Amino acid sequence: MSNILVVAPHPDDETLGCGGTILRHIAEGDKVHWLIMTTMSDEIGFNEDQINNRALEIPQVASAYGFSSVYQTDFVTTRLDTYRKSDLVLKVSEVFNKLKPETIYINYRNDVHSDHEVVFDTIASCTKSFRYPFIKKIRAYETLSETEFSIRPNDSGFQPNLWIDISKYIDRKIEIMRIYQSEMEEHPFPRSEKNIRALATYRGATARADSAEAFISLKELM
Repeated sequence: MSNILVVAPHPDDETLGCGGTILRHIAEGDKVHWLIMTTMSDEIGFNEDQINNRALEIPQVASAYGFSSVYQTDFVTTRLDTYRKSDLVLKVSEVFNKLKPETIYINYRNDVHSDHEVVFDTIASCTKSFRYPFIKKIRAYETLSETEFSIRPNDSGFQPNLWIDISKYIDRKIEIMRIYQSEMEEHPFPRSEKNIRALATYRGATARADSAEAFISLKELM
C-alpha cells in the first residue's frame, strides 16, 4: 500500500488531471490524500451562492473518490502570486510532514493559469530529498483548459513519459467531474465530457489502452 498526495491548485484540477489514476490507486488499496491550494472568496467577485456551492461540492467529491484525508488552504484563488512564497511553502511543508506521502501528483508548471505556476514552484520547494526523504515519486499531470492553452514561446509543451491505464475508471471520472456543476459545459468547451473522453482516448492510443492519463515523471525512486 502506498501513501499518495494529489495537489490541486483549484478543486476540479485533480479530477481533470488524474481522476482516473486516483480511482485506480484507491481500488488497488493505496491511501490517497487531497490538498487544495486555494479557496473562493467574495473579495475577488465570487457571490455567496458560488462559494456555498463549492463548499458543498468538495466533500461530495472527496466522498466519491474515498480520499483518506482532505486539506484546503485559505489562499485566495487567482491571487496566489500575491502571497509570500515562504507562507505557501510553510503550509505545504506542514501537510507533507504530517502525511509523509511517497508519491505526489502535481499540475504541469507551464499551464496558462498563474496559480498553477505558483503551486508547482511551491511544491518543488518541498521535495528536497534531504528534507523530505519519504517522497519517492513526483508526477505532473495535464489539466484540460489550462495545459493546452499555454502559448509561452519557450515552452516545449506537455511531453509525457508515463501513461496509466484508466479504462475501468473513465466513466466514474466523468461522473465525479459532473459534481462541479459550474465547471463543465457542452463541446467545444474544453471541460466537456466529449473532450475529457477524447484526451483519454488519445493518451490511451499512445499506450495501447482504451483510455489513459499521461504524466511527466519528475522523480521515480524505486
